[in-house]
Amino acid sequence: MLRWTITFIIIAIIAGILGFGGIAGGAASIAKILFFVFLVLFVLSLLKGIVKK
Repeated sequence: MLRWTITFIIIAIIAGILGFGGIAGGAASIAKILFFVFLVLFVLSLLKGIVKK
């Protein structure tokens, strides 16, 4: 999940440099959503590991 986030951030940066504002904005928003999904899943897995012990 984090790898996809980094990929979309790189796409957004390259698109922004080349002047494709719409593509850059779309890629950045997808990266932001994926990052928050990653954080939620990470916290849930940490809590699940703590509860099992």
